[in-house]
Amino acid sequence: LPDDRLATGAVSDMFDALISTMIDTRLEPDLEDLCWQLANLFHRAMSRIQRELDDNEDAQKRGQREQDGSEVKSVELERLIREGIGLIERRNVLEFLREAASDQFEAHFRKAWTPRTGSLVNHRTLTASMIDSRDFLAARRRCETEPLLPTGTRIAFTSGPAYDDHKRIWNVLDKVLAKYPDMVLFHGGNSTGGEHIAALWARNRKIVHVAFRPDWGRFQKAAPFRRNDQMLEILPKALVACPGNGINANLVDKARKMGIPVWTIE
Repeated sequence: LPDDRLATGAVSDMFDALISTMIDTRLEPDLEDLCWQLANLFHRAMSRIQRELDDNEDAQKRGQREQDGSEVKSVELERLIREGIGLIERRNVLEFLREAASDQFEAHFRKAWTPRTGSLVNHRTLTASMIDSRDFLAARRRCETEPLLPTGTRIAFTSGPAYDDHKRIWNVLDKVLAKYPDMVLFHGGNSTGGEHIAALWARNRKIVHVAFRPDWGRFQKAAPFRRNDQMLEILPKALVACPGNGINANLVDKARKMGIPVWTIE
């Protein structure tokens, strides 16, 4: 496997080469998106390996059930085990490369790199993980516990895309964290506004956070409201609510009807 130091240097060289080539040219407006895509390249590759690892796990379970004492079945199961170990090693290296690219993106553009789809989970540390709700719910259905089912006090957060008082949001969330040191943050996964600020806060504080993004392809116009229902199904300890639109108000109303405390940020 690649040496960590050499891999980090290689990722740094990729960013330096891309930025030095395009800075002060007509392509400079595209630079941030291209650098985001560079980090996303490793993220997508890691996600593909993770899917292969899931298939390998299913195959191993079948192989265990089919063991009949024959050498053929035993050799096949050993092959699957070796293949699974190799996939885990490849996934971990790709995660390391993604984290290195994420650090480079943050250093150059002064903002955290976050994926638009899928989970941002580091299997080495399992801290500051950003989990997509689809992965979370799928893991819950499969009764898996690591790393996609975080334990702790669940706190929901909602905000409109136009609300951007980051100081107030950080202050309130710091107070919640002081009260619940094991908190897990659940939010709507918006790329702008208060929910994005809350996600950055969680990353800075190394708090696991789960993004419940609307499934537009499945539910269309009803997607945000179905997302609200899914967020409340996890029975959060409380809901922190910032000013927003009708979708945010819908979540607040439903939470109150369920008896979930709502802490409002004006």
